[in-house]
This record gives sequence, C-alpha cells and structure tokens, in this order.
Amino acid sequence: MGNSFPTSGFNAGNMDGIWQAMEQFRSRFEKQTGTRAGRGEVRTAVLALLAEQSMHGYQIIHEIEERSGGSWKPSAGSVYPTLQLLADEGLISAEESNGRKIYSLTDEGRAAVADSDMSAPWETTASTSGHGHGHAALPKAGIELAQAAAQVGRTGSPEQVKQAVMVLDDARRKLYSILAQD
Repeated sequence: MGNSFPTSGFNAGNMDGIWQAMEQFRSRFEKQTGTRAGRGEVRTAVLALLAEQSMHGYQIIHEIEERSGGSWKPSAGSVYPTLQLLADEGLISAEESNGRKIYSLTDEGRAAVADSDMSAPWETTASTSGHGHGHAALPKAGIELAQAAAQVGRTGSPEQVKQAVMVLDDARRKLYSILAQD
C-alpha cells in the first residue's frame, strides 16, 4: 500500500484519507480472498450438514457460513439446485413443514456419506489455517483495526491520537517481522 496511510497523525482534516486507506485495504483483500467454492464443495457441504440433522435451505447456507468462519457463504442459486440434484439422485428427500421444505438424507444418502472419505469443506479450511479462520480473518481484523483508528482520530484527544499512531507503527513493524521469520 505504500504511503496510503497518513504519517502525521489523525485529525479532522485527513479523515477522508483514513477512510480511503480503509477501502484500499478492504479491496486488496477482497480481490485475493473471494468467497467462491470449488466445484463439488456445495454438494459435499450439504451432504455433511444433512448427515448431522435435517435442515431447510437457508439454514444450510447459514451453517456453511458459520462453520467456515464467514469465509464462504454459498448463494441460494448454488444451494437450491444442489438440493434438487441430490433429491433427483435419491440421496435426500424433502418434506413440507411450516411452509418450508426440510431436507433429510435418505438411507441411500446416509450410505453414500458413510462410504465417502471426503471431509466437509470448512474442515479442510480449518486444518490448513491452523486456527479455523483461514485467510478471511486477516482482512476482517485489519478493517476492524482501521475502524478503531478512525474512531480515535474522530474523538480522541491529541495525546490519544499520538498514542494510537505509536501503536499502529508498532503493529506494522510486528507484521513485517512475521514475514521475516523463517
């Protein structure tokens, strides 16, 4: 990002610069960390969830988002066709309950899940990230940090702003030191 962030501290005159820097930060990560899953991952995720309990479509979407730490939220346009395909294959069935279709594994579906050695997509992400949040946690943490810095810039005293600048400078140095480690 180079010199995107103000070096003279935060004041009302350069608050637009802070928000612009936050947007640059967010856009760089959004380009790198998308939320699209690979082919077959929606199918695997749906089967894994239905192996635990019966659910309706939006509940499935919500569970995938929760279990992936927010890094993946499949669209209704990918989940519902997958549910229909699984029903056509005889792996799941749907029952109307309170105006919603509740999906459940059939006996054939349970056998297919039991025979499968594939893990749920969010488990793969958790095991490769080391803490279950994957790369999606970094931009979120950075944006929250930038929001806190902006708040100090808007409402803090000159001494508080000076302290905040020192904390941010220290955080930047520590982040680069992480990259310098072997």
